[in-house]
Amino acid sequence: MSSFSKLLLRMALGICILPVGLTGCKASGNESSDGSGQPQVTSADTSASPQAGDDAPPPEKTSGFDGKRAFAHVAKQVSFGPHPSGSPAIAKVQDYLLSELKSYGCTVETDAFSADTPIGRISMKNILVKIPGDKPGVILLGTHYDTARSARDPRTGEVHPMPTFVGADDGGSSTALMLELALLLCPQRGKFAVRIAFFDGEEAMHDWSDTDSRYGSRQMAARLSTSGDIKKIRAFLLADIVGGRAARFLRESSSTSALVDLIWSTAAKLGYSAIFLNESTSAQDDHDSFLKRGVPAVDVIGDFLNNGYWHTPQDSLDKISAKTLAIVGHVFLESVKQLQSN
Repeated sequence: MSSFSKLLLRMALGICILPVGLTGCKASGNESSDGSGQPQVTSADTSASPQAGDDAPPPEKTSGFDGKRAFAHVAKQVSFGPHPSGSPAIAKVQDYLLSELKSYGCTVETDAFSADTPIGRISMKNILVKIPGDKPGVILLGTHYDTARSARDPRTGEVHPMPTFVGADDGGSSTALMLELALLLCPQRGKFAVRIAFFDGEEAMHDWSDTDSRYGSRQMAARLSTSGDIKKIRAFLLADIVGGRAARFLRESSSTSALVDLIWSTAAKLGYSAIFLNESTSAQDDHDSFLKRGVPAVDVIGDFLNNGYWHTPQDSLDKISAKTLAIVGHVFLESVKQLQSN
């Protein structure tokens, strides 16, 4: 497809790189640039779906990351139904996250706040895992756990509610990834402290914009800036839409290039170049809240524009692959190890 044809396709899709974007958009355009025993989780049922196995590599081949267990965490979130910010269902998700994290022995803090949105003032809650380190400096990992309320129809430009959207991949997969990372990292103590952030309010309440999106990450970045702790963050690794059966990961162009190189070189060394591609994309996402404040950050995000279900009711559990979750989890774990050794 020519560059002009790609541009026309993006315009037809209403991507957020245009003045009017899709609700909850992680705006994107693709262009070639050029390559042991683990603790048991009892609350997540790994038999939640006959697809849960999905030929996921065993944990001993992925630095301990269990793709089947992560899949079960996605299934659990989906079982709560749609859970946009401020809903009764998201309170159940919050309780589940806190229960899991505390059962792992993690130190957890919450920040309950209210956000002014186009649909009124909404209560939200960020959750932060704090793992100590031996020297000054913080490695921050992050995900959002809310689901989208609505989406813009690319044909009419109208915003429509999505009352049945459960966000198995968009929100669910990356949240499951971070739960499994917390299970593995909380017992450890590295050179640098590790923080794992679960952001509320990434999705727009009505229509994606700089003020109607990323409420949780903007809240956390502002608080850390006020306290001065934001200067301690050496790197922020964000995950989003990371569980698809046919997932492809492209280099996000606004991310810090050194961190993109770190992630992609790690994926290549682990043998995952088939899905971590040397092509570029652009995305508006929670990493922006930290990039704007001078924090090195990278967004590891699936090629959602081409997955066929992004911001539709079809973003359901059958789209999720335990194998993909295991691969991305492996890459994150090994990337954290690299950052700890620098």
